[in-house]
Formats: sequence, structure tokens, C-alpha cells
Amino acid sequence: MSADAHGAFPLAILAKAPIPGQVKTRLMPALGAEAACRLHERLLRHAVATALAATSPQRITLWTALDHDHPLFQELADRHGIRLRPQPEGDLGERMYQALLAMDTPGVLIGSDCPALTPALLMHCQAALTDADAVFLPVEDGGYALVGVRQADRRLFAAIDWGTNRVMAQTGDRVDELGWRLACPARLWDVDRPEDLDRLAKHSDLITVPGGR
Repeated sequence: MSADAHGAFPLAILAKAPIPGQVKTRLMPALGAEAACRLHERLLRHAVATALAATSPQRITLWTALDHDHPLFQELADRHGIRLRPQPEGDLGERMYQALLAMDTPGVLIGSDCPALTPALLMHCQAALTDADAVFLPVEDGGYALVGVRQADRRLFAAIDWGTNRVMAQTGDRVDELGWRLACPARLWDVDRPEDLDRLAKHSDLITVPGGR
């Protein structure tokens, strides 16, 4: 089964604490450190709200980084009843693997960079795990906004050039090597580069860009 009797399913969010100069660094030339940090916080809050609309708070784990005791993390946990766990040491692949491994049933993992991700799409991706071994939501810059697996396997994240436009293509190779069935229900966009800000500004119903863009 991919969800419990009430339709809830495990959902992990990788989240950095909003610390100026340490988040959204590629947006800092356009926004500055403080505004980039505020945008990061808005994106994270939006990701949590999207997750809460898709599954129960008890099934959501916020995997924290930079400052595990940051007031924002405590606020989100206290207000919504979601769980907090510190991200382990290692590269992005190892941290995602550990978050997926910690799930008691098949589930999905997201970041906080993709405001186009909807509750309906989260639930659709979870449902895809009924037939597929892995589900991904590729994004236009060559990475992905979501990964879900029926069973965590460290080999899925081996030999990936993280932070490049080759991430999804290389991950597809790993899926093929494992002999897994793959589902990619949609292709989305995320907010990671200065050129993404103009598109985000056109979606003010999702997130307002600090500075009035």
C-alpha cells in the first residue's frame, strides 16, 4: 500500500533555515541577501501549505538544515503538527536517500523551490507509485522537484552531478540500471536563477517576490 487507510502518505520536505547569505545564493545578485532570504522563507511556507493540503500533518517530515532549531522550523512544527528531523551529513543524494529510507511506506520527497507544485499533483505522484517503482517531476533546468520511490535504494543517487542541468538525465540512467519502472507525470519550473524571478512575478497568486518584482 502507498498510503494509510485514510489516504495519507509520507511526505518529506528538505528545508534550509532562512539565513541571509546562505539560502538562494544564486538569486542574491538580483535581490540581495535579505530579499533572497525572505523569498526562500515564503517558498518554504508555500511548500508546507501545499503538503498539508495533500496529506496529514503527522505524515509530513521537515528535514532541516543550517540551523535545526531555527524559529521558523519550530513555528511550523508547533502550528501544524509536522515532524522535524535534522538532515544527515552527506551530499544531496545521500540526504534524499536517508529521508526516503526513513519512510514506513512508499512516499514522496520535495524541496521548497517549486511553487508550481500543487496538492493534486502531489497526490497524483503518490498514486503513481502503485504501478511505478519511482516517480519524478522534472523541472526545466534539468533537475527535478519531486522524487518518490517504492523502496529506497542508494544507487538511485550515485554518480549524479548535483547542481547541474544533467541531474534528471543521469538519474534516468540510474533508474534504467536498476530496472525500475519510471513515472514522470508532469514537467514543472522552479525558482533558482535570476531569470526565474520574472515568471514568478507573473504568478503572484503563488508567491510575492520581495522587492516588488
